Amino acid sequence: ELENQLTAKSKTLEELKQSLASNGSAEQTPEAQSLRIAELCEMKDSIVNQVAQLKASMESILEQWRAYDEIYAEVSLMTTRYLYCIDQCKPSGEEASLEALKKQVKTLQ
Repeated sequence: ELENQLTAKSKTLEELKQSLASNGSAEQTPEAQSLRIAELCEMKDSIVNQVAQLKASMESILEQWRAYDEIYAEVSLMTTRYLYCIDQCKPSGEEASLEALKKQVKTLQ
């Protein structure tokens, strides 16, 4: 969507450049100038609207990235806690006694 908007703006810019080149080489009647001014105002309004849409779109995308960052931080913290718990629950020797396991459970609680 953003690429389409940028392409449209580039096309409008090219049209304006071509128009300027043709307007500079030939005199226009006041009526033709008036029509061209109206056309340019329309183009300007269109560009202003496109910029507003682009700004709203970018704000939406930025908000989604903020949400992603918050969720990522939360998942990262939960993963770290999980890995810590797994590490703490590993038996210390080849065989763990029931008493040692009970002690570890109480420590974790």
